[in-house]
Amino acid sequence: MSRTKKTLATIALMLGVTAAAASPALADNGMPVAPPDNGMPVAPLDNGMPVTPLDNPMP
Repeated sequence: MSRTKKTLATIALMLGVTAAAASPALADNGMPVAPPDNGMPVAPLDNGMPVTPLDNPMP
């Protein structure tokens, strides 16, 4: 194998290894995203009030 072919093969191998190492960082969910700030407070689920059952015609 000539020196030129060896050089091109080495460069191709290095590019492949670099792409394989960088692929997780380029994924869709690789970067954390802050949750949207809608400004609405959330009430606690357990407030001690009885819950009325939904209308369910099935026995």
